[in-house]
Amino acid sequence: MDTVFPSIAPGRVHRWGGAALIVARRRDLHRAPVLSPAEERVVRALPAWRQAEWTAGRLLAKHLVGAIVSAPPHEVEILPRDDGSPYVVVSGSPVPALNVSISHTAGHVAAALAPRPVGVDLCETASADAVRRVADHALSPEELALMDTDRAEVMAGAWALKEAAVKADRSGVFGTAPRRIAILGLRPPVLDGRRRAMAWQAGDAVLALVLADPAAPHCVGAPRSAGSCLSVEPLAVQVPVGQRARTSEGEMSGDGASSHLSW
Repeated sequence: MDTVFPSIAPGRVHRWGGAALIVARRRDLHRAPVLSPAEERVVRALPAWRQAEWTAGRLLAKHLVGAIVSAPPHEVEILPRDDGSPYVVVSGSPVPALNVSISHTAGHVAAALAPRPVGVDLCETASADAVRRVADHALSPEELALMDTDRAEVMAGAWALKEAAVKADRSGVFGTAPRRIAILGLRPPVLDGRRRAMAWQAGDAVLALVLADPAAPHCVGAPRSAGSCLSVEPLAVQVPVGQRARTSEGEMSGDGASSHLSW
């Protein structure tokens, strides 16, 4: 079967391009996150329909941060900046060297960490029609000419790449920001500017990851457009759930290491 994007296994910590990434089905997240007083204030200010998605995203991000820095999740906070973008706090101290991005939909959640600006986004393939309705706003004629707009995963992937890129830039998805980011290719994903991108099929959603400034010394030995260079200093993953991390090379297109987090 022809697929646009390679698949990604849920519930596993993956490394790609110097970033750590995890996606999970919301129905598989059985633990309630331990929220700090500051996080509690944030979630209480959200509409009721958003609170469950927000807390699921925090649960995933807290465990990912804890795995990377070897801290228990209850010592990790994911708080919003003034512009709404998240940042990491561990044991009461901000960790400016660790960039975080979170995405959540009705069915999935994802989180990514990287030493440089990062954006992650999920778009359900069921949203393809909605993407087509806003195509004139988000996609240029040149971009549309690259795409098979009849394929739901193509439209979902295009939107996810755009939104992941504006997250990495810390700009909003509304207004002119999406049109200022050009998609130059989908197989593999290639964006303009100093960005490196990849996308995967995650069940009935497409997951996109965008790293800003790919010229940083975490990526060598492959063309930037290839989306497949190995990380020079891969992030160490320690699984804080009483089991040894299982790693496997080559599971993802690109860097291959992954380890399992059980929920």
